[in-house]
Amino acid sequence: MMLNAQEFADNSVLSDADYKKRSAIYDYSEANLNNVDSIPDFSEKAEKLKITGTIYQSDGVTPAKDVILYIFQPDENGNYQMERDANRKRYVHHRAWIKTDADGKYTFYTFMPGKLFRTKELKQIHRIIKEPGKAEQELSPFFFNDDPLIPDLTLACRAEAVKSMLRIEEKDGMYVATKDIKLDKTISTTDL
Repeated sequence: MMLNAQEFADNSVLSDADYKKRSAIYDYSEANLNNVDSIPDFSEKAEKLKITGTIYQSDGVTPAKDVILYIFQPDENGNYQMERDANRKRYVHHRAWIKTDADGKYTFYTFMPGKLFRTKELKQIHRIIKEPGKAEQELSPFFFNDDPLIPDLTLACRAEAVKSMLRIEEKDGMYVATKDIKLDKTISTTDL
């Protein structure tokens, strides 16, 4: 069963003075997170996308338990649809959270993001990760191997983008990508 973590978020009980300034990774009800989530409007979108993978400890072998991964993205036209919650905090509508269990696996059901017309920005899905006992960390966005702007990138930029690039396949009328993530002992996290 797919749950939309956004439906369970209840920030009305929070009294932190910096609530509106803190990272959106915390805007959920942790008790309801699991390792599968769907972006709002997923079922209505034409280019459905399933992103799945495993988050590993720094050894690259041991699955990482209780890691929160938050994603947000533009719509199919490249626009970030902004909303306000009950406390007037602005957020990107197309967002989702997962929390890994003992197997470290995660799955997001989303859709192919667009990019703004006439921009030189790659299609992307933004990511923030939170390990137990550590501060949240922004990861490089997911990029897409079929993006027509890839050949225009410098070699250095292309090499960096490849690290978090999704290789898209089509299966049963849906795009599918698998991307594992390895946590680092230090502050940075890498994609496998």
